[in-house]
Amino acid sequence: MGGPDGLLGRFEPPAKPWAAGHRGVDLAAEPGAEVRAAAAGVIAFSGLVAGRPVVTVAHPGSGTPPLRTTYLPVTGTLPVGTAVAAGQVVGRLAPDGRHCGARDCLHWGLLRGGRYLDPLALLGAGRARLLPLGGRGA
Repeated sequence: MGGPDGLLGRFEPPAKPWAAGHRGVDLAAEPGAEVRAAAAGVIAFSGLVAGRPVVTVAHPGSGTPPLRTTYLPVTGTLPVGTAVAAGQVVGRLAPDGRHCGARDCLHWGLLRGGRYLDPLALLGAGRARLLPLGGRGA
C-alpha cells in the first residue's frame, strides 16, 4: 500500500456503489497535524460519523452537483457554514489507528453528489485514462 510522498493508499472505486473499494486516498500524518482545505469552499459538516470525526467542505461553483471534499479522522476547528480558502486549516488529525492498519493517516475523499472521485485529480495527480479520439461514444 505504500507510495511516494506519504501516499499510503490510492483511490480504488468500487464496481458497484455497495461493493468493496477505497473511496479516497490515505496520506501519512501524525495525530494533531493540521489538516487544510484542498480548495476554497464552505464547511458543510463537522462531527462524528460512525464514531469517527469527519470534516466535509462543499465547493460551490464546481459543477452540478458541487464537489465535496471529506477529511477523516479530523476534529474540525471551524463551525459549519464557515467559508474557507484553499490551504486554510479546517481541523486536526485525530488519533485512530484503524484505517491504515496500526498507523495513523488522513483519509481524503472527493464526491460529486453520491459518486466518489479520485481526490488526487484536484492536484492534477489522478490516474490518466485515455479516451477514443472522437470522445466517449466513438
